[in-house]
Amino acid sequence: MSFNPDLIKSVFNIMDLKKYECARVVESLVEMIKQILECGEDVLISDFGKFYVKEKNEPVGRNQKTGNDMTLGARRIVTFRCSGVLRDKINGKG
Repeated sequence: MSFNPDLIKSVFNIMDLKKYECARVVESLVEMIKQILECGEDVLISDFGKFYVKEKNEPVGRNQKTGNDMTLGARRIVTFRCSGVLRDKINGKG
């Protein structure tokens, strides 16, 4: 798995760890978030935001070759809603 080097460098700058250890911390955190979301549970990170799984209904699509309507399978998507604190910081109010 590859991550933005700036993210790992930021973790390196605030923690007393070696760079490869910081990379493992970031990778482990992302893996934990993925596992929680796979179980259908929400992930709340205070002052940052909330990742949650949303159920999508079976949409009706169209077969491009035949032009016939077809029902596509229901699915789950991950949605993120940022916290008010983060939104204010982004907008220069925090």
